Amino acid sequence: MTLALILALVFTGILVVIWLVARGGRTALTARSQHMAHELEQQLADAFVFVNRQKVATWTMVAMIALPIAAFLLSGSVLVGIVALPLALMLPKKVVARMRAKRIVALEKQLPDALLMLAGALRAGASFPVALESVVHESTPPIAEEFDLLMREIRLGIDLDVAMRNVEKRIPVPDFMMVTAAITIAREVGGNLAEALESVARTLREKLQMEGKIRALTSQGRMQGIVMTCLPLLLMLVLRFIEPVAMAPLFSEPVGWATLGVIAVMEFLGYRFISAITRIDV
Repeated sequence: MTLALILALVFTGILVVIWLVARGGRTALTARSQHMAHELEQQLADAFVFVNRQKVATWTMVAMIALPIAAFLLSGSVLVGIVALPLALMLPKKVVARMRAKRIVALEKQLPDALLMLAGALRAGASFPVALESVVHESTPPIAEEFDLLMREIRLGIDLDVAMRNVEKRIPVPDFMMVTAAITIAREVGGNLAEALESVARTLREKLQMEGKIRALTSQGRMQGIVMTCLPLLLMLVLRFIEPVAMAPLFSEPVGWATLGVIAVMEFLGYRFISAITRIDV
């Protein structure tokens, strides 16, 4: 009876510990997904993409659970599933960062034309708010959205310098700082604002042309980096299906796990080195 009572108490204690760990893990996972959803919602709102926070939290939770499970089912290794968990945590932020980067690139391409339209309206005798409104109506997103928000802030009585700084926070590119400096100098010192904006537009257009030439010249190097990074991984998957017995120790033995770790580090370093070589700032 005493032994049975001790075993029952131990078993009950184990169940309680498992329940507490599961509850704490679920609470931590929910809190993590809610925090990430709040950050993603703010970043998407800055990019004029408005979504429901509950929907973002749901998709974040699905990514955090589905990706490790898919990695485990495809590889048959618990280690690969565990390694995929940090990738699942970073995936939503990477997607939003990619969307934000594409938006900034589109803004940089549209900015010279928008400045030329603004300068043309100023030369025609329009005031700065009226010229800004004409640019908003004649442009396309995303530059039209940013200038529309700038125009609304000016109409609400916000000082032009403060409104321009707000645009700088939403568009963290050095090119727009030149626009802010030109408008601020023309407002405080005086001068021909239309001519200053045209000069800035020409400078930005020449910069975009130079960047395009550099991207064209380095495109082969970037593609080589992608191919050289993906080729060993693809070969590993092919051999996994062709020779599962020979490849099994790579995913089930400690030596194989160490080898995978070395492969991952070398792949990461190689891709970063090639990216650093082919990335040239103008």
